[in-house]
Amino acid sequence: MENFGIGSWLQRRRPKSGSKTAVIAGDRELSYAELAERSARLANALRDRGVSKGDRVAYLGDNDPSFLETLFAAGLAGAVFVPLNTRLAPPEIQFQLRDSGAVLLVHTAALTEPAERGSAGTAVAGRIVVADETGPGRTVPDGGTGGGRAARGTVVEGMEAVIASGAALPPDEPVGLDDAAMILYTSGTTGNPKGALLTHGNITWNCVNVLVDFDFASTDVALMISPMFHVASLDMGVLPTLLKGGTVVLEAKFDPRRTLELIQRHHATTISGVPTTYQMLCEHPDWDATDLSSLNKLTCGGSAVPMRVLEAYERRGLRFSNGYGMTETAPGATTLPAARSRDKAGSSGLPHFFTEVRVADPVDPAAGPAAPGTVGEIQIKGPNVIHQYWNRPEASADSYTADGWFKSGDMGYKDPDGFVFISDRLKDMIISGGENIYPAEVEQAIAELDVVGSVAVIGVPDEKWGEVPRAVVLLREGAQLTEEQLRSHLEGRLARYKIPKSVVFVAEMPRTASGKIRKADLRKLTPGHV
Repeated sequence: MENFGIGSWLQRRRPKSGSKTAVIAGDRELSYAELAERSARLANALRDRGVSKGDRVAYLGDNDPSFLETLFAAGLAGAVFVPLNTRLAPPEIQFQLRDSGAVLLVHTAALTEPAERGSAGTAVAGRIVVADETGPGRTVPDGGTGGGRAARGTVVEGMEAVIASGAALPPDEPVGLDDAAMILYTSGTTGNPKGALLTHGNITWNCVNVLVDFDFASTDVALMISPMFHVASLDMGVLPTLLKGGTVVLEAKFDPRRTLELIQRHHATTISGVPTTYQMLCEHPDWDATDLSSLNKLTCGGSAVPMRVLEAYERRGLRFSNGYGMTETAPGATTLPAARSRDKAGSSGLPHFFTEVRVADPVDPAAGPAAPGTVGEIQIKGPNVIHQYWNRPEASADSYTADGWFKSGDMGYKDPDGFVFISDRLKDMIISGGENIYPAEVEQAIAELDVVGSVAVIGVPDEKWGEVPRAVVLLREGAQLTEEQLRSHLEGRLARYKIPKSVVFVAEMPRTASGKIRKADLRKLTPGHV
């Protein structure tokens, strides 16, 4: 094959593992041969509908085999895959579709309304609807040239008919490791998300890092309880498993009771999540009665695992591999070996095998790495690190040092053994239940209210989600606004997890001499749990 990108993986895996189960979703199972054929047919169908190399194909839906079929089909056709967060509001979907220039949107029937509203006024010329077999009945249009048409002229077709219309022999579009594979949106500090442009090489090298550092095997069964539109779930769990020839079990929504039942039923070896996920599992009434003996790899990101949760898993003979990374590193940067979870508690671990991590000198970043124990900006280099943001030349230029290291915007230090510890976030990002929230985006939406004089959004501790957003608002003189009115204004504008869980009204904002709001002071003024 002339295709050396991720789109070719199923075709290369097919002769080696054709009869083996690749994906399980509910009662549905797909072998590697079946998944490879469906992806090949879909790739040809996309080409028949005018999708060319470099075109963007978006997907909106929960964990489902169609997500992977679309991903691999886009890769076979040389197109760029754009996964969308299902929790986004229609205006947010519209921004990402418009910014990426996506020409086609694949979505589940359950998300038809946000897909229709979000694709309005964008370059999307066609929508492919995946039948919802478990949800309420919906009409899915026939495929082929007789597909339905939305009012604005967008062609709407059903996924099964589209796949059936494509030729079975996979296209052999030349694709190299330097070619674009995905655009994954990460919230920007200016309020608008930036598209991180991941190449096939970025993803491939990240998967190699995972295989080396986590000892993935062809016998692994990875239970995916986190959405694949998040890079950690897709690139740290799903793709390495399929690259190695293992089995992926997909769950559309996380439910602790069902997760425990699936671990036991499928003899899952691998799960990944955030501390909240693991806490909800070990606190469920079925925890003690569930057979967890098959598990041998538990990966966790987002924040440190609380000691009480760590101890609950240790009592069952299980340990975590914590880690640190970001969308721009595809996403792995460091990992803490499970065997070091105690003596290096609080650490994000060592750099992945083919990745370099340094801490810049805080006084003179150009002087080289900081001494052990000295806090500075964490910088990352390696074949898994992106080279640019989509259509953001200034952001791309500002994100790298003169010698080519990616500036994470996070502060931390290395101990004498080289283990990385995260101490603060320069960009004030809030991590709530594994979701990244950038205050600027929320502040921008709140500032649309005329009664708001100024606003700052900060993260406050939360026992369930780790942290949640809180809005600190200074109203204009004589103006009135309630917390309920503020929330109502944000409904439909932002994803619900971004909407502040609490609002504090203040008489004045603490500011620096240059007029910037001092968020550190706000955290002192509004302490405590929500």
